[in-house]
Amino acid sequence: MARAGAEVRVAGGEDGTIRITAARELRPTDAYDGNDADDGTDADGDAEAYGDVDGHGDAGGHRDARSHGDAGSHRDHGAGGRPVPVGADFTSAVLDVAGAVLSRPVLADPGLPSAWIHDVERAQHWLWALYGERVAAAVHAHAAGETAEVRVRAQATALGGAAARLGLGHWAARWWPASHSDGIAALEPDVLGLELAALTHRCQQLFDGEDDQPDDCAAALIEEHRTALDALVQWWHAAPGPSDTARRLEGVLRLIDAAADNTGLDGPALRRLRSALERRGPAGAPTPSGGPAAEGAPGAAEIPAGLAALLARPGGYALAAGERIGAAGRVIARGSGTNDWRRYPPGFVDAAENAVSWTARALGARRHVEAQVVAHPAEPTAGATLVAEVHVDGGGPHRIPLTRQDDVWTGHTDLTPQLSTGAVSPRVEVGVLLPGFDPGSPGARESAADRDRRDAVRAMVRRRLTAAATSPVVLSSAAHDRSPLDACSAPFLAETAAAATDEDY
Repeated sequence: MARAGAEVRVAGGEDGTIRITAARELRPTDAYDGNDADDGTDADGDAEAYGDVDGHGDAGGHRDARSHGDAGSHRDHGAGGRPVPVGADFTSAVLDVAGAVLSRPVLADPGLPSAWIHDVERAQHWLWALYGERVAAAVHAHAAGETAEVRVRAQATALGGAAARLGLGHWAARWWPASHSDGIAALEPDVLGLELAALTHRCQQLFDGEDDQPDDCAAALIEEHRTALDALVQWWHAAPGPSDTARRLEGVLRLIDAAADNTGLDGPALRRLRSALERRGPAGAPTPSGGPAAEGAPGAAEIPAGLAALLARPGGYALAAGERIGAAGRVIARGSGTNDWRRYPPGFVDAAENAVSWTARALGARRHVEAQVVAHPAEPTAGATLVAEVHVDGGGPHRIPLTRQDDVWTGHTDLTPQLSTGAVSPRVEVGVLLPGFDPGSPGARESAADRDRRDAVRAMVRRRLTAAATSPVVLSSAAHDRSPLDACSAPFLAETAAAATDEDY
């Protein structure tokens, strides 16, 4: 079926790279002009992100790589002179691929990613499949010195939709703003990790097995999150056959099976998965009576017992509030600090804007500052200790080690002798960070724009969770008229599960 294309610019960067800039970054509105361009792809929206589920994808050796939970942290180094897209980290979905870095703003409407190409020869193996032959030819011409800058119409391809969804999934693993006080449910990392493994296998054409592509990690993701495989199979069996969730579950499970087979992974959970898929038959086969999606099975958003147990958060989770037990001294000032998501890994701090607070006390002639940080419900990495960074009256930073107690990180320190005899009500600024992870410059100040972007991200994920909770159970024929780039709009399985189990939020 024909597809509307999008205009992109192909030009050289000052760092020697070749840039493919998506139309939405050239001007405020999209560059769709209503003309069709035949790209030879199917038309099934997010289904294309899980297409070819019976095959093994393109070869291109897998390797163990960093956990998806670290997605995004590698964006800052620019190792080997490779380009790093500029912008607010937490508003960009970034993907390291063969010879290039792909980037797409998560707050924009679905569209093509931009590319920073540092090795044209390697990138040519996937450029045509991601953007279409015209863009691949334009990049080749620019690399040969035949053109300086050109605008060309790209195609909306199945690989483009799958790559955009994979990038968004890695973004969610790193930046999803889970918050008890904001009412934003956390995503179950094992469910998200397995879907990322499936998408990585689907996107194997983007990778070539070299060591500069940490996002080529299907095998590592399956190994890390295989404990959720049985629960996903149970969910698939419980979901009605014609539902969008059931179709997506089957696509994810078949891709996981193919990826495991391609990389030589084995184990009881993977063998049970293979058996369940073989009983179901080939992808798209009619559902046998009494099998998955049997009449009377729960709806797509209903979670079977096995998955519900996996999603259950250990213990209660109540926000810390009020005075610290045993606090002494006269309160002279208190306020909220800065919660900059870029300064610590996921799973440490509640993402709410007011999660960081401080209290200044007078104890005789001394001045004492306490920091409190609302904790993320997940258990933090063993041995990792957050610190609060305190600036008083514009002075240099004081680092306060924080200790987690139930649902709050706490710490305190005395101010310097000079300040102890100074102003009664000092001006205090407090942030939270993990030493060695924080990419910011010491003493960097927050801007209103940073807070606005965090608010926009919160609004975006709330819309996604609402859509995941209210998405239609049965696919309509209109789904087959969508662009492959609409794959990003469909909820991840972890979002569907969170929307169905977020009563604690």
